[in-house]
Amino acid sequence: MTVQDLPAVNAALNAIATCFLLSGWVAIKKKDNRDLHRKLMIGALVCSAIFLTSYVYYHAQTGARTPYEREDYTRYIYYTILITHVPLAALMVPFILATVWFAVKQNWKRHVQINRILWPVWMYVSITGVIIYLMLYQLQ
Repeated sequence: MTVQDLPAVNAALNAIATCFLLSGWVAIKKKDNRDLHRKLMIGALVCSAIFLTSYVYYHAQTGARTPYEREDYTRYIYYTILITHVPLAALMVPFILATVWFAVKQNWKRHVQINRILWPVWMYVSITGVIIYLMLYQLQ
């Protein structure tokens, strides 16, 4: 594996994190299974942490700034997704750390309060990360 393979790895990590997030939501909302929920959310956290490390490493090694090549209507879709994805991805990190902290401290009220906003944002960022990869590397 080379550094050029990392965008595909990062997309896969985002997809896996999405699966963990959705499964974790089902475990707590539909099955009321806290133990399974905890395990799945740790999986999402680990995938996202590995993604972030890989993403930073890739850009540090390549300095890559990947332009969107197509000049059709998809360009507007791509930049709309990107403009929302990037700031949300950056903003959610401290909220993820806070919600993990509240879970560890078993402060379920604060944990749930933060997650009402964090979970859909984390899902959005994970899904749009895959879409961005597909648009940049597979659909051009």
